[in-house]
Amino acid sequence: MRVVIAEDSVLLREGLTRLLTDLGHEVVAKVGDGEALVETVGKLAAEGALPDVVVADVRMPPTHTDEGVRAAVRLRGDHPGLGVLVLSQYVEEQYATELLAGSSRGVGYLLKDRVAEVREFVDAVVRVAGGGTALDPEVVQQLLGRSRQQDVLAGLTPREREVLGLMAEGRTNSAIAKALVVSDGAVEKHISNIFLKLGLSPSDGDHRRVLAVLTYLRS
Repeated sequence: MRVVIAEDSVLLREGLTRLLTDLGHEVVAKVGDGEALVETVGKLAAEGALPDVVVADVRMPPTHTDEGVRAAVRLRGDHPGLGVLVLSQYVEEQYATELLAGSSRGVGYLLKDRVAEVREFVDAVVRVAGGGTALDPEVVQQLLGRSRQQDVLAGLTPREREVLGLMAEGRTNSAIAKALVVSDGAVEKHISNIFLKLGLSPSDGDHRRVLAVLTYLRS
């Protein structure tokens, strides 16, 4: 996996680099601001060497507000095949919504504390690089708890909401079954019901898992 890291904290940037390279991945570039991130990825793409995934802080210089997520949204528009995983100190609903409201493939939003859980963090980076989704459980909880989402998800049972939240974290059916202490068949049934209640048809293919989580963002 080829990774570009965008983080203004040198300590965290080098820590992420060491963490990924120790597990056999290649960090092809490291930058400290959003503008440099966009330029670097653009140059790599022009050379036919687009990375698999970008890991970027939400807040970077010069204003430390939204430079990182703005760059991430721009990169997703310029390079649809590029996975983007953003890291944030807190759940910032506006930024999470903006990032997730576009294409449903290859996107992640994690809290920085999650980096300490090394295996889970790296698994999330790999999942996003492969076109999957990785949302922090706290992000999922806040987004699914928004008042305007209640109408969209009103038809789901409490158990279906639990399954939907675990799907949003990027967990497989088997992992969901293990977390909820139910059978794989029961999870498949819940997921089928979620798809049906949210109006997601089989023609949507594998994207239905992500669309099930993101439907309310577009409501």
